Amino acid sequence: MSLKPENKRPDEETSSERTEESAALEETQKTKKDAENSGKNRVSDTLRRQTGTKRFRIGGYSTAAILLVLAICIAVNVLMGALPATATQIDTTSNGIYSLSDETVQLLDGLQQEVTVYWITRETQQDEMLGHLLERYESRSEKLTVKRIDPELNPTFSQQYTSETVTENSLIVVSGDRSKYVDYSGFYSYDYSNAESTGSVGVNFEAENSITSAISYVTSSSLPKIYTLTGHGEESLSSAFTDAVTSRNMEVAELNLVSAGSVPEDASCILIDDPKSDISTEEKTALAAYMAGGGRIFLLTQPNNGEDWANLASLLSGYQVSKSDGIVVEGDDGHYAAYTNGPLFLLPNLESHEITEPLRQNNYYVLVPIAHAITVADELRDGLTVTPLLTTSDQAYSKAAGFGMTVLTKEEGDTDGPFTLGVAIEDVNENSRMVWIASAYLLDDDTNTQVSGGNEDLFLNALNWLCGETQTYAIHAKSLSSEKLTMSSSTASTWGLVLVFVLPLAILAVGIAIVVIRKKQ
Repeated sequence: MSLKPENKRPDEETSSERTEESAALEETQKTKKDAENSGKNRVSDTLRRQTGTKRFRIGGYSTAAILLVLAICIAVNVLMGALPATATQIDTTSNGIYSLSDETVQLLDGLQQEVTVYWITRETQQDEMLGHLLERYESRSEKLTVKRIDPELNPTFSQQYTSETVTENSLIVVSGDRSKYVDYSGFYSYDYSNAESTGSVGVNFEAENSITSAISYVTSSSLPKIYTLTGHGEESLSSAFTDAVTSRNMEVAELNLVSAGSVPEDASCILIDDPKSDISTEEKTALAAYMAGGGRIFLLTQPNNGEDWANLASLLSGYQVSKSDGIVVEGDDGHYAAYTNGPLFLLPNLESHEITEPLRQNNYYVLVPIAHAITVADELRDGLTVTPLLTTSDQAYSKAAGFGMTVLTKEEGDTDGPFTLGVAIEDVNENSRMVWIASAYLLDDDTNTQVSGGNEDLFLNALNWLCGETQTYAIHAKSLSSEKLTMSSSTASTWGLVLVFVLPLAILAVGIAIVVIRKKQ
């Protein structure tokens, strides 16, 4: 029997080959997958080892902290951008150039109507100090908006509010139908008083006073009118004091009672500034009728020089006050200025009253040169109030010789103080008011400069009180150089003693002590 190889069918051969190929392919894929898994496992193990280290954890914490700080900074920046300028911009200037005064804050907080301040300036020409100040105004009140108007892009904008030539950085304040142009030239003033001796010119920033006055003007329904009496040699208000009055939104006009016959109906107050002769009987009658109908008078007088002013004295006696003879001399060197004739240049006490309170709060002096005393009756009639505004120390005395005095020291016949140098009078029965200051030099420009504007403040506050204005002002110019230092004679003497003797001796003593200690060591 012969054995022959067994012949396979083609389909069986193909199936077998396919099975082998499939097995080989699966083996390859498995090997590849195992390799990939092995690689992934190695990477995973590597990552696990790396991320599990202390260094990686610290790095992660640092990254998270950076992201957190960045998020906080962004949030704070957004929040600060939404806050007002008063909260984000701190005024670090020595005299508070960018800080708003209490008077301005009171006005802004009480605004009942919308106010728009148009700042006429190109972006490249903006006054930086003025810009910061305007930001303070805008951030203080929601009723006030500041808008910058480029005069090149809007050349005719200002013509709808003013016919004046508008200068760069000037303002136009608008509220309803009222508007006021505030010229940039009034934002700075210059003091040449020390130019000759020191060669320097003082520069003052007065923008707040101008802006606040303009806001008050456009939001006021009416303006007080001050008449200055003429015909008796009265002093005229200086340009500085006139500007101060008009800046408080008060009108000023002259009044000759001889020709007018009576006080005008629109008079808010009559200013009688240092008359050199007595008023006539007819003028006294006219002024008395004016006061009986609720009138207001501001009176400034100087010591008598032997005159007998019967009519003016009669008008004053109706309010139980009178003029004392003599000139007041201050015996306390803490109550007069450090001049050659200092005892005649009085620095009186500021008594408590609505007129004096702003000065008391801001620690300002009032300088009253060449004054007489005012006598007030011991008992006042019902409805009449006489409140002292300015008083001397107990050491003051009145020289009976007046302008005929030969020495300042106290002599026999001189009257002992204290004295009243200024009073505020109110009669509720007539609804009348009067302020009387016993010095003709209260409104002198040089005198006012010596107390950094304190006299001007007293005058303006008195006018406000007389005219029934609820707002009183004590907004001073902010010096960009150095302010004048006002001190009494006693203070000047004390500091002179300290600087000339005490301080050098103290330094010498310390030096000797150091030398002795070193030698002992």
